Amino acid sequence: MLSLTRKVNEAIIINDDINIEILSIKDGKVKLGFKAPREIKILRKEVYEEIQLSNKLSVKSDNNINPLKELLGDI
Repeated sequence: MLSLTRKVNEAIIINDDINIEILSIKDGKVKLGFKAPREIKILRKEVYEEIQLSNKLSVKSDNNINPLKELLGDI
């Protein structure tokens, strides 16, 4: 893991097209600004993990439907 120290209004550039800027620091919280192409998803980690869990549960529930599909056939 790369660890950097930045001040307000300083930025980090990733892969020539992702810009992460420190907007403010107040009460122990850092406010970040992100500029990236639209096709790049930027998610908070807790949101990303929730999506991953939801996807895994969805796949499991699809597997539970297969016996029902076999019973009903092509209706």
